[in-house]
Amino acid sequence: MSVVFVPERLRGKAEVNQETLQRLLEENDQLIRCIVEYQSKGRATDCVQYQHILHRNLIYLATIADATPPSVQKTTE
Repeated sequence: MSVVFVPERLRGKAEVNQETLQRLLEENDQLIRCIVEYQSKGRATDCVQYQHILHRNLIYLATIADATPPSVQKTTE
């Protein structure tokens, strides 16, 4: 199950920390690998569920990035 999936009753209560973000990035890596593998085997329709999870994860990450004040965000300079 996706790290991002949180039951309705717990939404908004989860703390986002570096460990959670790292697990989510690792999950996205695995999802991309599965999608590529299915597509290379000609099974594009089988990877749709993984594409939906990946999309949800990316939207979640983008939402966190948009909500994080600029002073908190790390720069990679």
